[in-house]
Amino acid sequence: MNLNHLKYFITLAKLEHFTKAAEELEITQPTLSHSMATLEQELGTRLFQKQGRGVVLTKYGRTFLKYAEESLSTLEEGIRKTKEMTGHTGGIIDLAFIYTLGSEFVPNMVSDFLRSHEELNIRFHFTVGNTTDILKGLKDEKFDVAFCSMVEKESHINFAPVGTEELVLVTPKGHPIASSGNAVSLEEAAKYPQIFFTENSGLRPLIDNLFEQADIKPEIAYEIEEDSCMAGLIARGFGIGIMPDIPVLRTMDVDVLPLNLSGHRRYVYMAWCPDNYHPPAVKQFIKYVANAISFTPQL
Repeated sequence: MNLNHLKYFITLAKLEHFTKAAEELEITQPTLSHSMATLEQELGTRLFQKQGRGVVLTKYGRTFLKYAEESLSTLEEGIRKTKEMTGHTGGIIDLAFIYTLGSEFVPNMVSDFLRSHEELNIRFHFTVGNTTDILKGLKDEKFDVAFCSMVEKESHINFAPVGTEELVLVTPKGHPIASSGNAVSLEEAAKYPQIFFTENSGLRPLIDNLFEQADIKPEIAYEIEEDSCMAGLIARGFGIGIMPDIPVLRTMDVDVLPLNLSGHRRYVYMAWCPDNYHPPAVKQFIKYVANAISFTPQL
């Protein structure tokens, strides 16, 4: 169905006169007449009937008018929303990030960006999740940009390092392993049941690799996806766990112990799909983060 035919139909239904409707639409009267005849033929019914020098809707035309107006209204709203999301003076950025970045890193980065772009009407939609789901969302264009772990062999995603997180051993308050107050080795930690991140977490391969390199097979008592939930389970005595040293740990009934091993930092990356279309607001945000962290993004 021709979109112009719907516009012509609604205008003619309002003015009830072919000449006046053609003038308002800035088309010829024969063009309007042909368009209405084509529309009626497609619908298989009469939409208008003559009344004096003008026309009025038939009862079938009145029924169709309601749906034609709703369709055009929905389309116009879609056009407005699309322009709003992708315009040069504003837009919406769909940002996803891993759980550990929700208390400080992301709020600080986004608020600094918005303050530096006060002249623009930019809004963020936030999603928190694990690295596996976040990367899938990037490829499916659900998210524009993300902060997460890096995954090897993701050829359609660009990763740029934006920060690090120190890994620590977290135990319940007063746990025997925490009594010395010294840095803890993996051998010491492995003597106790562990709470691990689930396999779709970006941290899981890193922690697995730490134990594999030390030729240790830990006892995994529980698996959990989210960091603060892990800390909550640890506080209640479900086990001990290796996790990033996040601020919320200081508010919980746990002990936070340094690990006695090298290379136990977790790198955090900004991720985006360079082949996806990025509206101006998204490009501006990626470039802002790049400048803040000092790297050159490939957009």
